[in-house]
Amino acid sequence: MDEQRDIIDVNPPAEPAPQAETSGASSIPEEELGRITGDVIKSLKTVYDPEIPVDIYELGLIYKVDLNDDRLLTIDMTLTAPGCPVAGEMPGWVEGAVRGVEGVDDVTVNMVFEPPWTPERMSDEAKLELGWL
Repeated sequence: MDEQRDIIDVNPPAEPAPQAETSGASSIPEEELGRITGDVIKSLKTVYDPEIPVDIYELGLIYKVDLNDDRLLTIDMTLTAPGCPVAGEMPGWVEGAVRGVEGVDDVTVNMVFEPPWTPERMSDEAKLELGWL
């Protein structure tokens, strides 16, 4: 039997939309999934790139967040540059930030570099903070 997963949309459209997109029936109630989604995003926004005064969520460094029925949260993230001095540390910071979210039993953080990060991935909030708007 295929395992069902819930995909948390970390780059939602500007218009109101559900907080999470599901890829089939899930054993996690929709209301709880919505709360977990909000808590995960709030936690991700506590992690900052030490060279840029903007959190990693607004920078667009989080590519994918997946919560499966076993409550394993898998995060695919990248860096602003592959040679970032904290490349070895940042996945641990992200894991630590979301590990305390109620309803998440385990966390895996994967560092990915495809597609490469570009400034277009930043939110308007990040661009404003950096003086780009």
